[in-house]
Amino acid sequence: LSRTKGKHWKGGSRLRQEDFPPRIVEHPSDVIVSKGEPTTLNCKAEGRPTPTIEWYKDGERVETDKDDPRSHRMLLPSGSLFFLRIVHGRRSKPDEGSYVCVARNYLGEAVSRNASLEVACK
Repeated sequence: LSRTKGKHWKGGSRLRQEDFPPRIVEHPSDVIVSKGEPTTLNCKAEGRPTPTIEWYKDGERVETDKDDPRSHRMLLPSGSLFFLRIVHGRRSKPDEGSYVCVARNYLGEAVSRNASLEVACK
């Protein structure tokens, strides 16, 4: 009986060892976009359990459609950040800046490289 318990326990620990911390497999790259145009900042991460992805712009968390249904930014299932249109005014430049994506699971987190989003002046 103790032998089968031992075997069963080993199987359980092996399953747990298959969990691994997130790692970024696709980093976002710098983009230059015209005002009012759509764009995407790519981010793909691996991990088990599947990591959650959050975006930060200039160190502040980016709100997406999940936080606010009227947001012009969407978090895609892949983890990429999609802008329906780039918002850019004389006083307010909410989209221009430096972005990173952060992938997290219970084993840790991974931070992507910085990607800058610039708005092309017409």
